[in-house]
Amino acid sequence: MSQDLHTRPAANGARESLDGLDSGGGPSVSTSDITDRIWRFFISMRTGLWLILTLGLLSLVGTLLVQAPAGMTADPAAYTSWVASIHSKYGGWTPVFDKLGLFSVFTSIWFKGITVLLATSILACSINRAPRLWKLAFHPHTRMGETFFTHAPLKAAVLVSAGTDAAVEDVRTVLKSHRFRTITDPGDDEVNLYADRFRWGPFGTVIAHVSFVIILVGFFLSATTGFKNTNFVAPVGSTVQVGNGTGLSVKAMSFNDSYYENGEPKDYVSDLIVYKNGVQAGRQMVRVNQPLRLDGVTFYQSFFGEAASMQVKDSAGKTIYSDAVALAFQSDDGTHSIGQFDMKAKGLSVYVITAASGKPDPQIKAGQVQLEIHQDGKNDPIATQVVDQGKPTTIAGVSYTFQRTVAFTGLTVAHDPGANFVWLGSALLVCGLFLVFFFPHRRLCVRGLQTSDGRAILDAPPMTRATA
Repeated sequence: MSQDLHTRPAANGARESLDGLDSGGGPSVSTSDITDRIWRFFISMRTGLWLILTLGLLSLVGTLLVQAPAGMTADPAAYTSWVASIHSKYGGWTPVFDKLGLFSVFTSIWFKGITVLLATSILACSINRAPRLWKLAFHPHTRMGETFFTHAPLKAAVLVSAGTDAAVEDVRTVLKSHRFRTITDPGDDEVNLYADRFRWGPFGTVIAHVSFVIILVGFFLSATTGFKNTNFVAPVGSTVQVGNGTGLSVKAMSFNDSYYENGEPKDYVSDLIVYKNGVQAGRQMVRVNQPLRLDGVTFYQSFFGEAASMQVKDSAGKTIYSDAVALAFQSDDGTHSIGQFDMKAKGLSVYVITAASGKPDPQIKAGQVQLEIHQDGKNDPIATQVVDQGKPTTIAGVSYTFQRTVAFTGLTVAHDPGANFVWLGSALLVCGLFLVFFFPHRRLCVRGLQTSDGRAILDAPPMTRATA
């Protein structure tokens, strides 16, 4: 037996495609010129790369720029006030960024549009590729022409003493012992043998592409129909609307915190009642790792603090506000805790201020709060006054009473309709990559030629791996 091994690059255009996967490819049906152009645009790798780059840049902008709190864009007045509050940070660029929607990147028309285009491109590439992968798996090209063997980058020729049929059968037996699928295709002057292993491996790329589409659908659903409020506060005894079109409201019945002997927190627990359109729909003791879930909305225990119970009456003695105000914010220097409530009927916004824990203020003593009252649309307060607990104090014709201090529970309220899609897509992505990297498609083409003296020449390019 003798063997010759040759290695050389294939001539451009001379190599015969084994499976057609690397050919240009296009729509499998006849289409008009405009449709063909659209199709080729979406299946272009360049299109996909540019869309991914653009989506990445938008995500970077959304990370670097301050984003409007969840749900704020639905309230034009609140959003305008918020944009004004960050004007000092971005200066003259603020209106430009606002006009481009860069303060709400992940819900902007730009982000949604690029997401849809990228999902369409990935899906088109998968549709374009799947039929050829299917053909390769079930109907592979088993008889290769002379050009393929002549110009193969790697090839081997083996001269054996056995006849052609016997030699090819021996090769087939060896390949089958290594779990290769073998297909014999006898010709007039030759015997062809096609063998492959892990023919399903290339489908991992289709699964991975589809998984990206599913993940993008999940992100799109979350961005367009979901919300996340990380600063939802519910003073004990108060009922707070969730908003965002859910029809839900939350009442905190109690809040308790406990600590270990060394002072580290041991447990935070809130007794929450959730109402749906005014009717109780659920109740649960909510802890950090035990959220309450209702109608796709999840309530996570997040933080806690103190609230000031306030009662406000007009000059006629009618109660115009009676609720607890969560002192959930800190002054810039960290010395004061601040809460805020509005009385829209009076056009007033009231800030309630107390000394922060461990930061005594001689102007605001224990059992007192400072009220800072603003007229809507004005930065300077119309009145500032310290009031005592339990003593009604009239300011600008309105009576304010600081009743007592109560606890508030801080929650993260989230509705993420795309979460299941993201989990499903992530699982499929792992499966697709597992198929591609651990089950690569191995192929071998063998051609047996009869010599004049009855021996056989086995001509074969070495084993190849199907690209995807």
